[in-house]
Amino acid sequence: MNVPASTTSRGDRPAAAAFDLRRLIALMQKEGLQIVRDPSALIIAFVLPVVLLFLFAYAVSLDVEGVRLGVVLEDDGVAARQLANAYAATPFFEVVPAYDRRQVQELLVAGTLRGFVVIPEGFDGALASGGEPRVQVITDGSQPNTANFVSGYADGVLATWLASRDPTSRGVGSASGGSGIALEQRFWFNPELESRRILVPGAIAIVIAMISILLTALVVAREWERGTMEALFSTPVSIFEILLGKLLPYFALGLVATLICTLLAVTVFGVPLRGSVVALLLLSGVFLVPALGQGLLISALTRNQFLASQLALVSGFLPAFLLSGFLFPIDSMPRVIQWVTAIIPARYFVSSLQTVFLAGDVWSIFLPDIFAMLAVGAVFFAVTALTTRKSLDR
Repeated sequence: MNVPASTTSRGDRPAAAAFDLRRLIALMQKEGLQIVRDPSALIIAFVLPVVLLFLFAYAVSLDVEGVRLGVVLEDDGVAARQLANAYAATPFFEVVPAYDRRQVQELLVAGTLRGFVVIPEGFDGALASGGEPRVQVITDGSQPNTANFVSGYADGVLATWLASRDPTSRGVGSASGGSGIALEQRFWFNPELESRRILVPGAIAIVIAMISILLTALVVAREWERGTMEALFSTPVSIFEILLGKLLPYFALGLVATLICTLLAVTVFGVPLRGSVVALLLLSGVFLVPALGQGLLISALTRNQFLASQLALVSGFLPAFLLSGFLFPIDSMPRVIQWVTAIIPARYFVSSLQTVFLAGDVWSIFLPDIFAMLAVGAVFFAVTALTTRKSLDR
């Protein structure tokens, strides 16, 4: 009896035939119907990104605004009062006035204030005689970042106030003396120094990383649990067609989620998009390759929704959040950790998104990031394909 060419010695399972576009389209249609009928997938794809983006945009901020600062006025002169009013006028501080530093010291210890400025007695006299006025800034060192910001802004208020009184003033700690040299600062890409303009593009990368890895891992793991993946293996469909048919619908969902997040970033959070939409979609599409590959690999290894969700959070979200440069500069990390970040796809996506939003289409930055993301994605897909082939022999 002749055995048909579509069956081989792999148990009772047919061998995979050559690539067939019709089979791939049928798999994609099946996956699309499953997504539409699954409310959890739609929530993860469209609702979760919006919620997370709002949380990142409003809950995470590196700006100092409305920080409670004590201003101790020990000098009763006109200039001292003007400087105190300058501190009160800045939106960065919520000033608590005092005339004795012991009053604000108790508030600083209690955590009510983040620092205080002392305008000492003799301030007006030193200013009138052409000497360098002394102003003391004391901050709460238990929160180092806030302490640095408070100190920097307090020094900036004093320098601005001195410059407004005398354009040739030396300012605070100036080394130019009376040479007449004026230092003019300009900030490119983010002139207002708003942390939101840096954080929102990075948050988009973190959000897309989380939903793409989590969505793929959960949905495919669910099919392993229900046995529908084994049913697919009993057909002539090739491993390549199965993987591609699974991922292309989620690839499209990821691009749609990226566009939604971008629209929110521009219209709601006021982040400029100086690059092109084509570059944005290209970068997003390239990033989805390793992200979806990682989710598919997690589902193939665990075949359990609970384990898949835990691994997706631990191996996907946490590295993307901590090691991508989103919040913590990679250059300030230990050298070994810097090497580890080289295999984190979100590292390259965060850098590229911040560039396309704030600087524009800088392909000298994009191309190395694209190659790195594709390389990581190729590793994920290769391991997934090998793991899935082994499962056929069980």
